[in-house]
Amino acid sequence: QVQLVESGGGLVQAGGSLRLSCAASGRTFSNYGMGWFRQAPGKEREFVAAISWSGGSTYFADSVKGRFTISRDNAKNTVYLQMSSLKPEDTAVYFCAADLRGGIYSTQDYDYWGQGTQVTVSS
Repeated sequence: QVQLVESGGGLVQAGGSLRLSCAASGRTFSNYGMGWFRQAPGKEREFVAAISWSGGSTYFADSVKGRFTISRDNAKNTVYLQMSSLKPEDTAVYFCAADLRGGIYSTQDYDYWGQGTQVTVSS
């Protein structure tokens, strides 16, 4: 089992920045690829970013490329999502997820999920 707890969400004006954190506990964190997804009201959960177990590979949705970065600190069992140049359309609940099977983009690739943190971007 892996427990994931997100933090860092909040209300920010368009153009602003936020850093989300996801703290993991349980099984060996460094064994897992990690991803961030988001879900806006009335919409399906969508891929945002992912990072390999070593941190050597990162992946981003086209909608956030150049604005978001993902990183991880395996010593702290934490993955981060740095969000810059935020737009109102980035408003959603953001979830982190852990994957042991090497998937990247699909929610079905991920084995464990956090409860989510709300990000609201005002115009």
